[in-house]
Amino acid sequence: MITEIEDFFARGCGRCDRFDTPDCATRLWAEGLAALRAICREAGLEETVKWGHPCYMHAGRNIAIIGAFRGDFRLSFFNAALMKDPEGLLERQGPNTRHPDMIRFTDAAGVSARASTLRAYLDEATGYAEAGVKPARDDAPLDMPGELVEALDADPELAEAFHALTPGRQKSYVINLNGAKAAATRHARIARFREKILAGKGANER
Repeated sequence: MITEIEDFFARGCGRCDRFDTPDCATRLWAEGLAALRAICREAGLEETVKWGHPCYMHAGRNIAIIGAFRGDFRLSFFNAALMKDPEGLLERQGPNTRHPDMIRFTDAAGVSARASTLRAYLDEATGYAEAGVKPARDDAPLDMPGELVEALDADPELAEAFHALTPGRQKSYVINLNGAKAAATRHARIARFREKILAGKGANER
């Protein structure tokens, strides 16, 4: 993954084999990504690179992150549960996303048309960061697959490491395992994940 911000806009995120090729999604959406970047920077946010993507911060907190995909590019908000979304622009990124957290674009004109709204949303998120406001903690129990419960019961070391993970990392494993239809696949994934869990990492971390 990239570590320099300019690389994202010139070459891509570095997370796939389309990096630094004409097929990279950042090339497809270059004009729109540049427009999103300008709006975030004009909002006075600190520009950093996290997870191979441009991440914008304020008061020590992540505010928003830019992403580029084959079918669209988007601006996603952290702590989206706080956002009021008066324009109804926020969408869920997937079925396992609890709160609508991203604004999707399919052309640069869409960024220009929504520029004032984007600034307002960034200002709202920045205000929460300055005030130290955080979303209410979600203590909903995880829908643990039976294979994972059995594996933890049979392996105390694994159980201790799993329960020491952050809630988000635990959830990453549950989502991954629940996405497998066959029990054999879930067993194989648990075996493959063991070292990651012991290392304190989430399912999608390297």
